[in-house]
Amino acid sequence: MKRTLLLMSLSVLAFSCKTNTDKKETSEVAEEAPKDSITTVETAVGTLELPAPFSTQPTSKPSKVVGWPEDTMPEAPEGFTVSRFADELKHPRWTYVAPNGDYFIAESNSSESANQITLLRDTNGDEKIDERHVFLKDLNKNFGMLIIGENFYVANTDGLYRYPYKQGMTKITAKGEKLVDLPAGGYNNHWTRNIITNEAQDKIYISVGSASNVGEHGMDVEERRAAILVVNLDGSGEEIYASGLRNPVGMDWNPATGQLWTAVNERDALGDNLVPDYITSVQKGGWYGWPYSYYGEIKDPRWEEDPHPDMVAKTIIPDVPTGSHTATLGLTFYTENQFPEKYQNGAFIGQHGSWNRANFAGYKVSFVPFNEGKPQKPQDFLTGFIKSDEEGQVYGRPVCVAVTPQGSLLVNDDDTGIIWKVSATK
Repeated sequence: MKRTLLLMSLSVLAFSCKTNTDKKETSEVAEEAPKDSITTVETAVGTLELPAPFSTQPTSKPSKVVGWPEDTMPEAPEGFTVSRFADELKHPRWTYVAPNGDYFIAESNSSESANQITLLRDTNGDEKIDERHVFLKDLNKNFGMLIIGENFYVANTDGLYRYPYKQGMTKITAKGEKLVDLPAGGYNNHWTRNIITNEAQDKIYISVGSASNVGEHGMDVEERRAAILVVNLDGSGEEIYASGLRNPVGMDWNPATGQLWTAVNERDALGDNLVPDYITSVQKGGWYGWPYSYYGEIKDPRWEEDPHPDMVAKTIIPDVPTGSHTATLGLTFYTENQFPEKYQNGAFIGQHGSWNRANFAGYKVSFVPFNEGKPQKPQDFLTGFIKSDEEGQVYGRPVCVAVTPQGSLLVNDDDTGIIWKVSATK
């Protein structure tokens, strides 16, 4: 059921466009739009005030990654220790912790991608890497990984693949079988395809980002995109589990409720403070608004000539806003016992960082406490990634978050080739 949406202003935007038509320049739009209207939305963690579209000029401010000096590392709260778990990796975008404790690292990128998976092995449980192997090569912008039985699944940008697997093996040489063809390419490098399974291990859930910012290339190219798909283990029986999710990436199961959650990147070019990224519970068959509206029934002005009122009316308000343009990507629930009790069943989120705000946002790991399965407001957990906002410099960019069998938190810092480990201080 949608939460209450209170419109604080009925100001009409003096801007309109339609997909497949010429658009006005952003600067012209920003000058015409009202700047003082506010929309208030009730989310699962409290009231969210959203400015009018184009209240500020859309901005481009990419960060320059300068790397970490030898005596510098991210900062965790008191009571935690940060150390390097692994380094000298080729853009370690994602980590999958196997049932036997092996760590599989997807080394991939939107450009100059290594297209491989590296296996890291801790043989004695001391959370130090004893073996390192190139596990699987010649992939295509690989991302999500999954072991079910004697099969190793890989989500390349163009499809879901299955390989034969035996526990303990250090290399796969067999050719993969393509089970599901996935749409690839498109705007802003939404190339990542994440995968998880359910408790019964009879389904695979696949996240697929949009091919555009707001459907400007036509919605025909968005078929099976901006969605979470679900298939049987052999790739058959595909269904759209949920849609209207511009770029869902991290996925995990709420340990208290059993409900699927995902981390989503929202749309760009409406100004510094629109639209907030989020993490949210995912309703089967749910519609989350992209590209016609956001945070419920707030219409995207770029669809004013073709507003899709039926779709807008059924838009679900996401649960936890995580800041505009923060690039909220990583998501994992914490169910181990090493960290203090306040972290039990809460969610860690990796925020890769903005490229389109006047001031940097994200570039940190946040923590969302959960109380009896219900989220609370996010709080900073791992910071210190920004070197100088004024000079546009950052030390690194956190993305994936994962938990070791011993209960430490792993954070992939992909642009620096490092995986950080955060442990409770003994």
